[in-house]
Amino acid sequence: MRIHIATDHAGLEFSTRLQHHLSDQGHEVVDHGPVEYDALDDYPAFCIRAAQAVVRDQAAGIQTLGVVFGGSGNGEQISANKVAGIRAALVWNLATAELAREHNDANVIAIGARQHTFEEAAAFIDRFIATPFSAEERHARRIAQIRVFEEDGSLQPDPRA
Repeated sequence: MRIHIATDHAGLEFSTRLQHHLSDQGHEVVDHGPVEYDALDDYPAFCIRAAQAVVRDQAAGIQTLGVVFGGSGNGEQISANKVAGIRAALVWNLATAELAREHNDANVIAIGARQHTFEEAAAFIDRFIATPFSAEERHARRIAQIRVFEEDGSLQPDPRA
């Protein structure tokens, strides 16, 4: 599987270790930055580029997922989710990693590199990659509603109206 990754300065050391971990498992890793430590760098462009690459690859039929991380993972998740077609989930344990894929067909995982040990975060990522989307009707229906909103802004009727 191709894995697109991005971080900010807070996750640079983590990124290097993660690239080796994923490559050792046979994944093709594409790093979207940064290339050197800069305490004042800005993560949005790195994460958006990784998310754009995930969308492009998935549209081309390439099996791919994304991993974005920083100090908390919050800003990185927000940035990735600005890309149409991305469903980035902030993950903090094995259950949320699994549910992100199983129920939400998330295609990007966001992790706070300062919130977890490398071993914990690597386990979350491994579980995320290994878990397939369940394709249950209720989950597929909800994802379709998100996609429709993303495309044209329409929502299901308001039941209170």
